[in-house]
Amino acid sequence: MNKKTLILTNSQVQRLIDMPSVLKVIKNTFMLYGKNLVQMPAKIYLHLDKYNGDFRAMPAYIEGMGEPCGLKWVNVHPKNRRFGLPAVMAVIILSDSKTGFPLAIMDGTYITNLRTGATGGIAAKYLARKDTSIVGLVGCGAQARTQILALKELFKIKLVYVWGNKHEYARQFLKDTKYLGLKMEIKEKISDCVKQADIVVTTTPVRKPIVKSEWIKEGTHINAIGADARGKEELEPAILKRAKVIVDDRIQAMHSGEINVPIAKKIIKENDIYATLGEVILGEKKGRLFKDEITLFDSTGLAVCDVAVANLVYKKALKNKIGSWVRILN
Repeated sequence: MNKKTLILTNSQVQRLIDMPSVLKVIKNTFMLYGKNLVQMPAKIYLHLDKYNGDFRAMPAYIEGMGEPCGLKWVNVHPKNRRFGLPAVMAVIILSDSKTGFPLAIMDGTYITNLRTGATGGIAAKYLARKDTSIVGLVGCGAQARTQILALKELFKIKLVYVWGNKHEYARQFLKDTKYLGLKMEIKEKISDCVKQADIVVTTTPVRKPIVKSEWIKEGTHINAIGADARGKEELEPAILKRAKVIVDDRIQAMHSGEINVPIAKKIIKENDIYATLGEVILGEKKGRLFKDEITLFDSTGLAVCDVAVANLVYKKALKNKIGSWVRILN
């Protein structure tokens, strides 16, 4: 038995995976999740209000895919830009489920971004209108980049509206995503960013709603990505009352997703959750039924998705002989 652990850096992880491959893994993961072939305890949060940040510990085990088992340790510090650091950084430990031996320790930052974008893409594939052509991005950080990267793989996008809380951030976003070849326009107001959009993606860390119901047209699909901790909320609750709400995980969504504040305030109830994404993919619940229906995907980020993508990275690293080996257990 190889008693060494594989170490993979951020740049090495980026060489091993791309959006098309991650989209396939994420779809398969949600199917296994829908079949209850995973173990995924609730996220453990370590709140550091003093620094306006938090850490999350996210363990998971998947019965399929070679039975990967792992843990992601990830932070969210929205003000990290001033330190020249990403707002979200992560490390993933992938272990042998039979023996517990640490197979790999890898950067999980790129995996987090890519799997979040892929999850939004898969949700839109099943919930958005097939003729979707206009996307509105509320927020223009790392998460917005992978969201549009995934949507480009799945839809014929003609126009992307972009809003950032600072104009310079939006300009940088356009510069960084120029390679995608998409027509993009910066909007100074959130209302102008979302009014004409077929798909609206929100990726901000706000704690008070910034997207109003009156701006959302009939037939819109919304990927609510930014609310991923208790107290976070991007959408006016009236939107949730109008929409068919699909979540990645019911418990996580009620605790820390877009619906967490409206549920705590009893504006909506657990029964207002229509389905999980896994149920929709498996066909146990129908996705979009009508052209004018408003659909909303509440994404909190699942540990099973991180472990599934980390497992893909590990297998590709072995095949391509990428990474460094260390003997952690002497």
